Amino acid sequence: MAAEAVIRFAAILAAAMTIATGPASAQGNDANANRGKIDCRNGTDAAGADCGKDGKGISDGAAGAVFLPALIVDLFPNPAAPAAPVPTPRPDPATPHGGTPAGPPSGGPIVSPSDLIAVQPPRAVAGDFVPDEVLVTVDGDAGAVQQIAASFGLDVRSQRRSFLLGTTLVRFGIPDGRPVGVVLAQLAADSRTERREPNHTYSLQQAAGIVNYAFERIALEPSQASGENVRVAVIDTGIDDTNPTLAGVIAGQFDAMPDVPVEKRDHGTSIDGLIAGVGALKGMAPGARIYHARAFEGGKSTMDVILAALDWAAEQDVRIINMSFVGPKNDLLGVACRNARALGMVLVAAAGNNGPKAPYGYPAAFDGVIAVTATDARDGLMPQANRGGYVFISAPGVEMVAPSGAGSDVVTGTSFAAAIVSGAIANLIHAAPDRSADAIEKALAATARDLGSKGRDDDFGYGLLDIKAAETAKE
Repeated sequence: MAAEAVIRFAAILAAAMTIATGPASAQGNDANANRGKIDCRNGTDAAGADCGKDGKGISDGAAGAVFLPALIVDLFPNPAAPAAPVPTPRPDPATPHGGTPAGPPSGGPIVSPSDLIAVQPPRAVAGDFVPDEVLVTVDGDAGAVQQIAASFGLDVRSQRRSFLLGTTLVRFGIPDGRPVGVVLAQLAADSRTERREPNHTYSLQQAAGIVNYAFERIALEPSQASGENVRVAVIDTGIDDTNPTLAGVIAGQFDAMPDVPVEKRDHGTSIDGLIAGVGALKGMAPGARIYHARAFEGGKSTMDVILAALDWAAEQDVRIINMSFVGPKNDLLGVACRNARALGMVLVAAAGNNGPKAPYGYPAAFDGVIAVTATDARDGLMPQANRGGYVFISAPGVEMVAPSGAGSDVVTGTSFAAAIVSGAIANLIHAAPDRSADAIEKALAATARDLGSKGRDDDFGYGLLDIKAAETAKE
């Protein structure tokens, strides 16, 4: 009887969610929508966002089938749950990362997740979430995971202990064709499941594609640029580490999808090169040590893969994490970003290339993440850029020369603007290693050169990055 009651409840909830998608779409393209107001009004923010914060909002996805680059919000909010444990902070997050660099030597071996039980490899997916999978954090051991799978007719496709989530993350497969929403509702009846989310998909933010004009526009003197020994994590595609621009730049690599062959290396190579490249295509922060996690193939990735990459990055004691990708709001990603920020890491993300009426892009729209939009050589906004109250700062990202798998290419997109900001922040940390993530964020906002409407706006955020002014800003 209990099982029948759960099934009846799930059916009712699934029907309710289907009906709810209609009015949600009416808010989806409101460029003036405020994420905090809408989250608080709809009660959909299971991560416990602070509803009183300024300039934050979210746009809901359209009803029916949605495919990238269109985005949707989390349609399956979790009930209130205890906050995930925050990992133990570093003994002294302000300690400089100088001296003999830790970690693997440049060009060292690529490592794979040691604790990932890969029953079925991640699959490339065209939609907004994997249609036959859910991600669940479980309070219990491997036996409890198997019991949950048996009780709800699910397959265990992978499970591992997540450093940033502080719990066991399980990727369950749905073998019988039940909708994801129904399975999430059914799992809510089991108290051992703490958080339940779709396995959302995310996409890299490269728009259609001269000399790199970024140094001049952000007031960074090329001869003085340095991120020496600052550790920067990049979550992206594979890279061409034979490219001369990356010589001696890569301190460590990690493959979060080892069962998927590497086919594309351009995007990740460009991001790493713009941050810390050497030689003719000098990056913003030469001398920075890049810890590169491959989590994308064909421009796409899934939430479980991205979380594995984030965990690895956090364990490398990095100061900056660059995330040049965009996808839907996902509570698990929000918790991971919040905990990484609590550990003192600066999180930088692309605002998105889906146009002025697109819904907010994540992880950029999470609190504590610096959302970067792209401008051109004349400080004009990239037409394809996302807009909204979450946009934090502008940086060059239109028609810049960057290294690629084939040598070099002209690139455009908020992905590359994010890399410029990550490199600029590495300069700040190199100059003042004890500067906190909060202090860096405040300095960037206070010293940005105003563009567009007076003051902060939804197009340019606080304005164009001015690294020279940010270096001298008082805390």
